[in-house]
Amino acid sequence: MKRGVNNIMPKRILQGTVVSASSNKTILVSVIRKVMHPVYKKYIKKTKKYAAHDEKNISKVGQNVKIQENKPISKTKKWILIN
Repeated sequence: MKRGVNNIMPKRILQGTVVSASSNKTILVSVIRKVMHPVYKKYIKKTKKYAAHDEKNISKVGQNVKIQENKPISKTKKWILIN
């Protein structure tokens, strides 16, 4: 595969709910995804929390937001708020 500027991978975008907005410029976003169980073939909800950068502190707890993958901002923040 050729290397170059044009072969940049797209950044992942996830949608979730704000769980915590108490930190300055940081929000915790809970993302729920459904995966099929390998044996029982039933769909299971899996939840994961992501720390995201909220520059203007505009998010409130309970809001549905979209976050985008970004270069690391701190030890835990690798996502930014996009809406």
